Amino acid sequence: MNIVLSGKTAIVTGSTRGIGYAIALGLARAGASVVITGRKQEDVEQSLVKLRAAVPGAQVRGVAADLGNAAGFEVLKAAEPHADILVNNVGVFNLQPFAEIPDEEWTRMFEVNVMSGVRASRIYLPGMQQNNWGRIVFISSESGLNIPADMIHYGFSKTGNLAVSRGLAKSLAGTGITVNAVLPGPTLSEGVQQLVAPGGDLATAERIANEFVKAHRSSSILQRVATPEEVANMVVYVCSPQASATTGAALRVDGGVVDTIA
Repeated sequence: MNIVLSGKTAIVTGSTRGIGYAIALGLARAGASVVITGRKQEDVEQSLVKLRAAVPGAQVRGVAADLGNAAGFEVLKAAEPHADILVNNVGVFNLQPFAEIPDEEWTRMFEVNVMSGVRASRIYLPGMQQNNWGRIVFISSESGLNIPADMIHYGFSKTGNLAVSRGLAKSLAGTGITVNAVLPGPTLSEGVQQLVAPGGDLATAERIANEFVKAHRSSSILQRVATPEEVANMVVYVCSPQASATTGAALRVDGGVVDTIA
């Protein structure tokens, strides 16, 4: 399958590293003009240098904005008023016992993980409707189905992604705009690498992460962590013209952790 996204502008939120960067890389390789976002200008610039080196001739640019609040989206909208493809990837997670999660952490999880996608979709949807073509993807998680006991607030927010993406897809019935959610399972992003092996090398982090999967996500059929690139492959596909009949879906890249057929 040859995916060609030339002439399309793609915005990937939270894309200076990890799954977001892998998605931006995949879209750039498919020919899209890609906008990277991150909170810090330095991180955005470093990611752009890295992406341009990986895909010579790629049309890439970046916006530094804190998308954990409404003001950050005003910055993004002013810099990039149009998108054909929107990947709502920005998110936060942390392990925390339920009784120790304060109100403000619940609010932060909701603002960053749920409202960021709501706000971005609200900004870019009118342009997609005008062109009768668009792709909106929410990066959810298998944790939105299997709520983890050690980060209930995170699972709650990822279930929220599923609700918003499905409802938004239904509201766009009969149009050329698709809306889907992609559900990664345990994935060895930079954030996970630092969590499991602070200061350690990639090989050490991968070994520890794989041990975690086998011990704590025993339903995994893959029996290892996924790579960010493996998740990105699914996202690039659902952003493509070839995925025109896929909408309102929750597409799992979880290695089989969710133990259901449907």
